[in-house]
Amino acid sequence: MATTSSSPFAYHVFLSFRGKDTRKNFTNHLYTYLLNAGFQTFRDDDSIERGKYIKVELPKALKQSRISIVVLSENYASSTWCLNELVTILECKARGAAVLPVFYGVQPSEVRKLEGNFKTEFDTYENEVKAEGDHKRRTELAERVEGWKAALRQVADLTGLVYQADE
Repeated sequence: MATTSSSPFAYHVFLSFRGKDTRKNFTNHLYTYLLNAGFQTFRDDDSIERGKYIKVELPKALKQSRISIVVLSENYASSTWCLNELVTILECKARGAAVLPVFYGVQPSEVRKLEGNFKTEFDTYENEVKAEGDHKRRTELAERVEGWKAALRQVADLTGLVYQADE
């Protein structure tokens, strides 16, 4: 499974996940399995060299990956970083990259309909938009929040895996 020098892909797999939900269990096991199977896998905590600028390196790694595995968990939407990453993942999908959603402890319909913690987080984001005093900034925030919602709906409509956290 080695990448070739002529390939634009530095990684076979990019893992997108909410660290506080899955880093020490599911995602860590998945990462280890992928590495042992010979897949070059990007995970934000140890794939970036010390001193590299994370805001530059993460999107770069994402765009250099053949497939993104998105582990959607209960608190995924509480991270604006994860939501921005998801938007970029779906932009890469539009250019031909593959995306595999894993619904970890949540149902696809919960993500699609923004229910449970997803609703709670988006209520908070929408309140932040309403509270923003600067019109230009409020418009930008509103567009970003709508983009996140659209991305969650789109990823929830993809064929993926449903994994109950207690399994």
